[in-house]
Amino acid sequence: MPFPRSYRPAPHLPELGAELFDVVEPARFPKRVLRFRNQPWAERIGLGALDAAEWERHFSTFASLPANLEDALALRYHGHQFRVYNPQLGDGRGFVFAQLRDADDRLLDLATKGSGQTPWSRQGDGRLTLKGGVREVLATEMLEALGVYTSKSFSLFETGEELYRNDEPSPTRSSVLVRLGHSHIRFGTFQRCAYLDDVPTLHRLLDFAVHHYAPEALAVPERDRPAAFLEIVCRRSATLVASWMVAGFVHGVLNTDNMNVTGESFDYGPYRFLPTYDPAFVAAYFDPHGLYAFGRQPTMVRWNVERLADALTPLSDRAPLDAAVHRFQDHFETALRHALCARLGLVPRGPDDDARLVAATYGFLEESGVGYDQFFFDWYGGAASAVRAVASPEASAYGSPRFDALRTLLDEYTPVDARRLALPYFGRARPCTLLVDEIEAIWTMIDARDDWTLFDQKIEEIRAMKDARGSASPSRA
Repeated sequence: MPFPRSYRPAPHLPELGAELFDVVEPARFPKRVLRFRNQPWAERIGLGALDAAEWERHFSTFASLPANLEDALALRYHGHQFRVYNPQLGDGRGFVFAQLRDADDRLLDLATKGSGQTPWSRQGDGRLTLKGGVREVLATEMLEALGVYTSKSFSLFETGEELYRNDEPSPTRSSVLVRLGHSHIRFGTFQRCAYLDDVPTLHRLLDFAVHHYAPEALAVPERDRPAAFLEIVCRRSATLVASWMVAGFVHGVLNTDNMNVTGESFDYGPYRFLPTYDPAFVAAYFDPHGLYAFGRQPTMVRWNVERLADALTPLSDRAPLDAAVHRFQDHFETALRHALCARLGLVPRGPDDDARLVAATYGFLEESGVGYDQFFFDWYGGAASAVRAVASPEASAYGSPRFDALRTLLDEYTPVDARRLALPYFGRARPCTLLVDEIEAIWTMIDARDDWTLFDQKIEEIRAMKDARGSASPSRA
């Protein structure tokens, strides 16, 4: 079929040069059963009219899209994993197979997870469990609804293989996921070039990243471009982690190879959403010391930005790079204030007032033990929601003296759109959540009875919350 004009192929990745990728072959799966199709985003990038056969052809056997990448490309990178440098990394079970531009002129990638072995599989099978695919779909839908700048789960096929894993009852079912993401250029991509002392490739990588993902840096002289680029990435990364904190999201594996230059959240393994506010909450069972605990996420993201600065040092004096990293905390605090106001549906009042609101909110949540999502649901719109909050399951906490100071602050704010409070979503007693027990219940139904009802219902519920809140993932972090 002829593709619509809104499909805008942009296969730029080969410009990086063969030093940064390997051409790979997709796995051939015994079956392909579509389990998730992201129709809203397919329409936004000109692929919404694909019929079932075309969708399967492009997103499970990975036939090239028209005028796009001819080969599937597994990217090479290094990274710090739990602060230990690993030079043996790379795309071990995925590849980029298409690039295109959306209406905002962003360069986007279609990439895989679970599509077979690559030179970087390190004795792994290159596959993705179906449970892992289901969890990633749910994570990206929830984070997008909460206003976090995230990759999108674009397609999920069950693939008919039996997989063996240490962290799941085995054998377990298999899948292949397609992500739509704004760049797969990771901090670890720069680290690889610096580690190998490959300055020409490092320079080419920086030029590629600036032109396609940070064109604002083109306005400065070339000698100042590494620091200007780092400043942009630092701000984006601070904004990302602030949005995670307000969403109550724990990524779980904040390695440098899981951070990219566009400030987009991606690659969801052992994530969790907070049941209640707890800075020490840990998502990953393999993080016994809590390095990536919820409350440590801003520190770890800044540490990762510092490692990107290290990798850029062959191209720049160190002082301007350090100056850019030093501004991380200011960027984070600004983004945190804005994100908290957005989650409460309030018009910001200014840095000082908003900082007081942040401090009072988290002080109350830590002292009271009120459900994290429940609080933001009950007080969405601020004082305009007082009547709803009185009927909340947490109403007794809102009547306690420890809430008085926060209530006084909330009374000073104006809702962004009080009309939203009349929508059916805000007539519920409890908010849409995505706690681990809910995910396990969804998976149990799928695994035991091949019943996708709870999964489909949860996607609908999350999207209803997104529509009610009026939130959307921004075009740029």
